[in-house]
Amino acid sequence: MNFNILDSLSALGGGVTGYLVPFLFVLTIVVFFHELGHFLVARWCGVRVMVFSVGFGPEILGRTDRHGTRWKLSAIPLGGYVKFFGDENAASVPDQDAVAGMSAEDRRVSFFHKTVGQRAAVVAAGPIANFILAIVIFAVVFTIYGKQSSTARVDAVQPASAAAEAGFQSGDVVLAIDGRTVSSFSDMQRIVGANAGRTLEFRIDRGGAPMTLKATPALKQGKDGFGNKYCQAVLGVSRSMTPADVKSESVNPIAAIGLGVAETWFIIDRTFSYIGGIFAGRECADQLGGPIRIAQISGQVASISFAALMNLTAMLSVSIGLLNLFPVPLLDGGHLMFYAIEAARGRPLSERAQEIGFRIGLALVLMLMIFATFNDIVHLATS
Repeated sequence: MNFNILDSLSALGGGVTGYLVPFLFVLTIVVFFHELGHFLVARWCGVRVMVFSVGFGPEILGRTDRHGTRWKLSAIPLGGYVKFFGDENAASVPDQDAVAGMSAEDRRVSFFHKTVGQRAAVVAAGPIANFILAIVIFAVVFTIYGKQSSTARVDAVQPASAAAEAGFQSGDVVLAIDGRTVSSFSDMQRIVGANAGRTLEFRIDRGGAPMTLKATPALKQGKDGFGNKYCQAVLGVSRSMTPADVKSESVNPIAAIGLGVAETWFIIDRTFSYIGGIFAGRECADQLGGPIRIAQISGQVASISFAALMNLTAMLSVSIGLLNLFPVPLLDGGHLMFYAIEAARGRPLSERAQEIGFRIGLALVLMLMIFATFNDIVHLATS
């Protein structure tokens, strides 16, 4: 997998270092904080942590702390794990033989012997840490750079577009969409982007006169400034960039936290909307990318600014946190599903049932990785 990534990035002609360094920077931060969430809550619950690893495979460097935890950086930088006392592997599957032979002192620090609530808290802490990290990053960026926005004023209408068919004109200001207040052009883009094929009601201001128009955003393919193909719903209008319509506001730290929460929630909401849109035929499944695409985008975003790279880090942190909460065995959400069943039944599922679940989960994760990697290769070949 790592060789394929390097080979694909080299084909881009931008140099491996220009993509790998930002990619590793972004992924290491996201993975570290995810695992740190598991680690801190596990320690708080009295669980002995054997290994804290950023990456998989052979250890590159590491050290053992006074609590006996081995902190290490491993060779394959596509994830990480925390291994607890009594675990058979990095997926926190209990070693039944080891569990059976534990002394009373061992059981006291074993993850397997903690209450359902404690185990659930440890597992949920990883994704929650990802969400907190994203909120903090967004808040810091807003505090340092402020909030830039532009009025939702139409500068031009593309011929034969959804906006042209609906009767939009240059100078129209969008006030609300389906009853949702629009305060900037970005607000309008976000609402439109999540509603391909759906008829939306636009409340606009045209020269001081209120009007209502109905338009159905169409799913279009295009290329961004780096030549990457994208697929999204568009209305067919461009924004006004006159000084009167563009503004930059300073943001205090308290307000920045609120904006950080809003940005994090938007990514969560948009992710669910995207997944639902794939099944409904309103979204393009080829937009789902894997490590190659993330590496490519990381390098491109890093060339814009450090703030842009940090925003990408926050978005990736939310995505990884959310993905891990899906109820798929092997992921954190799968463990939480098993714990919910255990709480309802009063006893855990049988070892055999859990083993089957983890095998199914592994198959699903591998299929997702193969599909995402295939999309990445096709994307590179057609860019």
